[in-house]
Amino acid sequence: MASPQYRLAIFASGNGSNAEAIIQYFKNHPSIKVALVLSNNPEAFVLQRAKNAGIRAITFTREEYRQPGKLIHELSLENITHIVLAGFLWLVPDYLIKLYPDRIVNIHPALLPKFGGKGMYGSRVHEAVKLAGETETGITIHLVNEHYDDGRILFQASCPVEARHSPSDIAKCVLELEHKHYPQVIESWIATPRSAG
Repeated sequence: MASPQYRLAIFASGNGSNAEAIIQYFKNHPSIKVALVLSNNPEAFVLQRAKNAGIRAITFTREEYRQPGKLIHELSLENITHIVLAGFLWLVPDYLIKLYPDRIVNIHPALLPKFGGKGMYGSRVHEAVKLAGETETGITIHLVNEHYDDGRILFQASCPVEARHSPSDIAKCVLELEHKHYPQVIESWIATPRSAG
């Protein structure tokens, strides 16, 4: 059997439920394989999820992240073609963006351009949505550039926000959208590449 044509690296900082959904989705995929999981947090549960799935997982320090050596070495070892951010909180360095132009994707737990930018992640986003009195929120899947939450949008999905909803209610709704749509959008993004612009 031919080896998969596309090989994904997932960057994650925490629990890794999105990473898990992606790993399971591509488990027996004919042309796309999750080949590597990377985390800046040695305590992140995503590392255990990778181990359980038989996927190599590594950690790195902030210094190792800033310098191209270690990460480029690890990505090239696994012949990585695309990078997926799944709950990864650090800004992607220029050297990775240049190495993977339009081949790094991220998911944000709100409808960008609202509630994006530095410091807007996790529960902070849902609290801000609630405070602003929004009637809907959702997810945005976008390409990654040099700025937080700024790359070209590939896909958005929304869910209603009602007055009775708490930030944790909003988080639950958004997470369901993430697990439902992120793997499928990754698949279609890889299968139908488009030039930048």
